[in-house]
Amino acid sequence: MFNFKKIISHIFIYFAIPLLFSSSFFVYGQEPENYKVETIAENLEIPWAIAFSPDGRIFFTERVGALRVIEDGQLNPEPVSILDVGTVEGGLLGLALDPNFEQNHHLYLYYTYFEFPFTYNKVVRYTENANSLSDEFILVDKIPGSIIHDGGRLKFGPDEKLYITTGDAGNAGSAQDLNSLGGKILRVNPDGSVPSDNPFPDSIIFSYGHRNPQGIDWDPVTGKLVNTEHGEFAHDEINIVEAGKNYGWPKVIGGKHNPDFVDPILHTEDDTWAPSGATFYDSDNIPEWENKYFVATLRGNHLRMLDLDVEANQVISSEVIFSNYGRLRDASMGPDGNLYILTSNQDGRGSPAENDDRILRIVPIITEEQKTGDSSMSPLKQIQSGILPYDVACRSGFELILKSSTGNPACVLPSTASKLVSTRWGVWP
Repeated sequence: MFNFKKIISHIFIYFAIPLLFSSSFFVYGQEPENYKVETIAENLEIPWAIAFSPDGRIFFTERVGALRVIEDGQLNPEPVSILDVGTVEGGLLGLALDPNFEQNHHLYLYYTYFEFPFTYNKVVRYTENANSLSDEFILVDKIPGSIIHDGGRLKFGPDEKLYITTGDAGNAGSAQDLNSLGGKILRVNPDGSVPSDNPFPDSIIFSYGHRNPQGIDWDPVTGKLVNTEHGEFAHDEINIVEAGKNYGWPKVIGGKHNPDFVDPILHTEDDTWAPSGATFYDSDNIPEWENKYFVATLRGNHLRMLDLDVEANQVISSEVIFSNYGRLRDASMGPDGNLYILTSNQDGRGSPAENDDRILRIVPIITEEQKTGDSSMSPLKQIQSGILPYDVACRSGFELILKSSTGNPACVLPSTASKLVSTRWGVWP
């Protein structure tokens, strides 16, 4: 029997596969069947943090001091800005866009700098316009800095306050000192002022007793803040962070059940992860990952997927995935519902592969049965997105026909469709 749908499938596969492999986005590594890894930028210099603009641009920092941007799917060769920053573990680290970025274009950076003979970190707000920065405004300054333990993660919470992670900068005692900004999670208003509901009067300190926290995100179910933290000689931690609480460093390591301190929800004991950026998978793109907590690990050389019951303070499961990309610095959710990963193999402690460092995007593989047409797109754009010709959707009042010679789809008026079919130019799908 004549099976036009099968013929069109073969035509589409024959022509589409070379097109896909010639794209600048490519898949590498051994991946399970339900998702794949794409490279969206490569040959980078120690990417550290990533942020997504409402207009589709992707900003990211490189620890060496460059703020970069990906626009229309292409990495802009010219940095948005180059800052004079400290080195080793310090540098240009955290990045966040204002919740009202579409209106005010405020962009926030965390970076290390020298002021002889001291090293500090600061949080600075800029106004971005056409991929350039102006109106520098310092929110927080003189955060203790060093060649190690600089913290550096910036992220706006559901409350639209800016949360800042700081390390102890090699001075463990500072984490217990409420007069020091070292070894803390800080919370400020977008203008740097102290929120009225902060736990300590006239202080931007939100929690303390941290060694080197580098990842924070909020559980989409409970709204609670969860952080990742580098331990000493292994002993890394995942903590549920609450206002005003003391997380123990350096007085306690791991879960000691001391009532004066908060135990971690997860303690790696003698296993070293060196956990960095982290995010909850607040998306149904890959349904089995929904609400899981993803942690980028440096020394661990893997992405860790945790199923956390934050309310019950329990780890339901812990799984290693993506162990073939080396050191990972950040994990972040994009507005497209996909997970983005930053590698860190050029930081002096990794083994760089060809074209490292890179930004990776993890996307679901959509089967023919799952993929449906989108009438808001032209037939050509639907085909380019992976929709098969006979699954193309047309706008109301138009009908789909397929060109007899090529199988290409067209959306035409019903009267036109009938004429094209009668002349054998096209066929009904």
